[in-house]
Amino acid sequence: MGYGSGIALIVIGAILAFAINVDLDGFVDLKTIGYILMGAGAVVFVISLVSALRRKQSTSLTRKVIDPNTGQEVIERTNRSN
Repeated sequence: MGYGSGIALIVIGAILAFAINVDLDGFVDLKTIGYILMGAGAVVFVISLVSALRRKQSTSLTRKVIDPNTGQEVIERTNRSN
């Protein structure tokens, strides 16, 4: 699930909570279901946002050293995600 799923849940929940006025004889309360979907959509959106921000953090280290035995230049690269 991603940003789109969270936004879709929020929109569907808002439609159920605010735009539909159907009485189902107390069996199902569409306003409550709408509020639950909006809350779930907000949670999905926040989790997607946090995971996307954590994925982008990385550290790159490049070292150039000269091997004392052969005199050749050695390049070491290290990539680390936080």
